[in-house]
Formats: sequence, structure tokens, C-alpha cells
Amino acid sequence: MSLPANAFKAALRSAQTQIGIWCSLPDPTVAEILAGCGYDWMMFDTEHSTAGPNEVIGFLRTVAPYPVSPVVRPGWNNPVEIKKLLDAGAQTLLIPYVQSAEEARAAVAAVTYPPNGVRGVSGITRATRYGAVAGYATRANEEICLLVQVETRGALSQLKEIAQVPGVDGVFFGPADLAASFGYPGQPSHREVKQAILDGIGVLRDLGVPAGILSLDQDFLREAKMAGALFIAIDVDSGLLRRSAVVRRGEWS
Repeated sequence: MSLPANAFKAALRSAQTQIGIWCSLPDPTVAEILAGCGYDWMMFDTEHSTAGPNEVIGFLRTVAPYPVSPVVRPGWNNPVEIKKLLDAGAQTLLIPYVQSAEEARAAVAAVTYPPNGVRGVSGITRATRYGAVAGYATRANEEICLLVQVETRGALSQLKEIAQVPGVDGVFFGPADLAASFGYPGQPSHREVKQAILDGIGVLRDLGVPAGILSLDQDFLREAKMAGALFIAIDVDSGLLRRSAVVRRGEWS
């Protein structure tokens, strides 16, 4: 059996814009509904949700028949947690709260087998199709896509160094945490925060490193796309559900 290809990684390498949706509801039925809605990628969040590796493997199986790329965010830049998600078959990871080039290198090591990294070796996992993928241990990194999240003022000051760490495939900006770091908690669309992110996207564009973002501010997302952002999450499943429910109820008031 061949090593499964990572369409998301290939798209970023060819500078194709990828439109995604954030998935925080730990329910495979929700994931299945959204998988058929035409998004390029879905981000399954285990940092700010109750989902863990067991739920993630269910999500990956659920969306596998659909033409959408799953991305998984672990709770932390933790090699044990990252190892579980990779063994579950995740090929694209978004690592939260990366503050420095050193931490970016640690994330790279966590997704890489020895002698160049620290990922533990297990031959019979979903990632290897239970041993059916020939040469998985020597070829896995061809299709693993590592994204790191910059979400503080301090991390922004280290952006170039973080982005240029070998093995980092993209950098994601988190407006909510950046807003808090800038002293504007709860204001992810504050003009200073938006400008800092747009400046950061420009830095990454000049370096040739894909930039990503999540925001519910659609005008800001269009600005980010114009600035060069390539992987853009345009909404959150729970937010979509609540807004739609409120609007429909309002129609009957």
C-alpha cells in the first residue's frame, strides 16, 4: 500500500489558497455534515474542546471518503500528545503557542523519527495502515505537514526565526490570543491586532512561508487573503450553529 498523499501540504507548496472551517464540537456526525460542504480543510481542535485522540481517530475515519483535508490541533507542543495524533493517522498538525525558534524545532522533532527527531516508532498503527504502508518510517515526513501557531506579541517578535526553522510548513496567526497579548482581550478585530497580523503575513509572504488565520471577521479575512494568507479558516462549527439558530428563531418573533 502506498503512503497516503497529503493534498493540503501539496496545495500550500503550490501556493493554492485553502479555505477551511474550525471544528470544536466533538461529534463525528457534525464532522460528516461539514465534510461534504466544499471546504478545502477542516481543523479538528483538541486544545479548546473536550476531544482527544479517540475522538480524533473517529473524525479522521469519518471524513476520509470526502475531498477535504483534516488538520488536527493538539492541546500543546507535547511530543507524547503529538505522537498519538500522528499514529492515529493525522498528517497535518497545528501546534499551538509556539514562542520561539527553539520551540518550533521541538515541534519538528516531535513529528520526525530518529535519528533526526524524537517521534516514537510503532509499526502497526492507523498511520501505517496497520503495517500495510511499505517503508512508512523512512517516508512519513514526505506527507506530514507541520503548522505552528504564533499567538503572542513575543512570538511575533520572533516570527522570522520561527518561520525559517527547517520542517515548518506554515505559520498560523491566532487573533484572539494575540489580542489578549496586546492588551485587548476579547477584541480580536482591534485595529492594532489586525495590523500586526497583516504585517506578519507580509513577512511570511516575503520568506515564501505559507500563512494561515482564523477569524469570524470576514472583511479582515479578505484583507488577510489580499496580504498573502493561504490557509484561511472562515468560521467555527459551534458559532455557525448558534448564529443560524438565533436567526431562524428571530424570523418567528
